[in-house]
Amino acid sequence: MTDRIMTLHPQGKSGVNIDRGKYDAMRQAILDAVQDHGEITFKELTEDVRLRLGRKFGGSINWYVTTVKLDLEARGVIERIPGSSPQRLRLATST
Repeated sequence: MTDRIMTLHPQGKSGVNIDRGKYDAMRQAILDAVQDHGEITFKELTEDVRLRLGRKFGGSINWYVTTVKLDLEARGVIERIPGSSPQRLRLATST
């Protein structure tokens, strides 16, 4: 049996139970991309993560980017930049 994690959603909706290894790989790729760019659009994030993980990641990169991004928002690790269109992300500022 594999280790799993229940993701969170920033609007309090139900999360999903995913494989811990895939979560950790996706989390690191997202954080690396956001840190490298400072601010990044969701589309750029998805493309960057695809380049970082490529074929070695088993599963839908788009789905995992969306799921883990929402989880990181809910945990206060990254944040959407208010008023940005298209949606832009950055590391959350500590208060």
